Amino acid sequence: MTAQPVGVLDVLPRGTTMRALVKESAAPGAVIREIPVPEPGPGELLIKVLAASVCGTDVHIERWDPWAQENFAQTPMTFGHEMAGVVVARGAGVTRISVGEAVAVETHIVDWTCYQCRTGRAHVCQNMKILGVHRPGSFAEYVVIPEVNAWATEGISPEIAALQEPLGNAVHAAFVEDIAGESVAVLGCGPIGLMAIGVLKMSGARHVFATDLNPERRAIAEQMGADVVLDARDDVVGRLRDETDGNGVDVVLEMSGSAAALHQGLAAVTNGGRVSLLGTHTVPATLDISQEIIFKGVRIYGITGRRLWDTWYRSTALLEEGLDLTPIISHRLPLADYAQAFDLVASGHAGKIVLLPAEG
Repeated sequence: MTAQPVGVLDVLPRGTTMRALVKESAAPGAVIREIPVPEPGPGELLIKVLAASVCGTDVHIERWDPWAQENFAQTPMTFGHEMAGVVVARGAGVTRISVGEAVAVETHIVDWTCYQCRTGRAHVCQNMKILGVHRPGSFAEYVVIPEVNAWATEGISPEIAALQEPLGNAVHAAFVEDIAGESVAVLGCGPIGLMAIGVLKMSGARHVFATDLNPERRAIAEQMGADVVLDARDDVVGRLRDETDGNGVDVVLEMSGSAAALHQGLAAVTNGGRVSLLGTHTVPATLDISQEIIFKGVRIYGITGRRLWDTWYRSTALLEEGLDLTPIISHRLPLADYAQAFDLVASGHAGKIVLLPAEG
């Protein structure tokens, strides 16, 4: 793509305002406000937001639960982080991404100088900031991001491109070790668990099992290609062992953050198997370390974020090869219907919800 002049606002005149969903005070709720369009500084891009999907983190912030009270940087501030859009302006020094280019966004903003960043582990940067948590986010018509955090998405629809951030979590959880030919249990069919099912099926897993309490999400798991879908209240361990000739599954992806699911996974995984833990727990879980992990020789991986940028390349390749995430998108709503979106996510009666800031 031909490079554009840098250091200018290419589309929007100064003083232009936009609609944004703002966390206005340190209390439950959020409001849509007319606020100034931000201007990109050096090394930054101004993005017109075409799609912004809703994450559980956004619900924590809107509900103002203890996690949000401890982590949200300041009020008032726009929140939201999963997004896709088009570049409309560039700050000084930007050279890689052009005006008019379609992008998704890596929402973890890292310093690139700490020990982790300098040793190939930027996804666990010591000084990480998160879009929509520590700086203004994407539930708005426009958002400013560092150029280094932009990921080109030419040929991918905005609503799918917006899902690349959570898709990266699923890819990271699945590919922390090779999964080709393995039997895998996905415990928890929230959006990332559902994405993981599609990733596993495309990547050569021998059998993919899925569990959830919610019948709606179990139905989507079947659409995403799970070979066997179980009610999490059933004898999950017994069924998984029956389905694997008594051996247990090779890999468990624990995506729910449920202590019960964690114990099911550790009981169902084969001796010497692997467990990836992505689901976060609101209360500490108690484990029998000796019996559940040590004596079984189980490998445990804590999964957070996406590996920069290995996971993004893998995710894009999967989409290009035909990974279909559309069954996971249950609602497409205008920004004005944010309250309905948050209620649906909190209730569990939804897959992935995409907000469309350009539609009201």
